[in-house]
Amino acid sequence: MNSLPQISEAEFKVMKIVWKYAPISTNEITDCLVRTTTWSPKTIQTLIKRLVTKGVLTYEKKSRVFVYTPLISEAEYIGQESNTFLNRFYNGNITAMLSAYIDNNKLSDAEIDKLRYLLSQK
Repeated sequence: MNSLPQISEAEFKVMKIVWKYAPISTNEITDCLVRTTTWSPKTIQTLIKRLVTKGVLTYEKKSRVFVYTPLISEAEYIGQESNTFLNRFYNGNITAMLSAYIDNNKLSDAEIDKLRYLLSQK
């Protein structure tokens, strides 16, 4: 897999909307985000432009409306971020990461049961 561009936390919020509703217009993205953030429409437009520049979004102009679609999937991006996190903090050792979560009570019993189930399926 090629390395995907880094996106900020704010840009990630925009991407979550696009992944969920694509194809989606600028106004639709803005409507979603003004309800859940304190951002102005201008801020949201700036974030969208940055994502286009980074090559993670593309757009098509339909009449006077810009409609956006993602160029990368959510799973692809999250997979890369997960690998980056794992490598940066746990030297790529997933056992060490899970042990740290378990030792620090970061996983509920239900989550541990789910992990057991997933591991048993492999």
